[in-house]
Amino acid sequence: MIIESLQSLYNRDLNKLKAEIEAYQQEAVIWKTDQNISNSAGNLCLHLIGNLNHFIGAHLGNTGYIRNRDIEFSLKDIPKTELTEKVEATLTMINTVLSQLTPEDLEKEYPLVVFEDKMTTGYFLIHLITHLDYHLGQINYHRRLLDR
Repeated sequence: MIIESLQSLYNRDLNKLKAEIEAYQQEAVIWKTDQNISNSAGNLCLHLIGNLNHFIGAHLGNTGYIRNRDIEFSLKDIPKTELTEKVEATLTMINTVLSQLTPEDLEKEYPLVVFEDKMTTGYFLIHLITHLDYHLGQINYHRRLLDR
């Protein structure tokens, strides 16, 4: 049941991410920052895509994804449609990888030490959802503050 719950949450929140990006009236604003907002919605979106493809795709699904974290924050002016396509591809990847996991896999140690201590795969998958939601909230505020 926990795997289905994880899939449901990732589906819900990645679809919200796609909807947030699509909701921008002015496409250029996706890449806007100001004195109090250091990361654009576009860069946060790229960061989430890179994060999930790295930690879930590459390390749990052996997708071969190679992350370049610096570029997640330096690329600019990617069209809105391309961003949403990347979100959709990430969602497909997550559904594929999670559907291949067993409840026993969730109890195994995650293959990387990401923080200071080792953790289970299940724990880290929950952490990744909270990370997604944190930045999703930032994107929502970014849109409501700057896309007028």
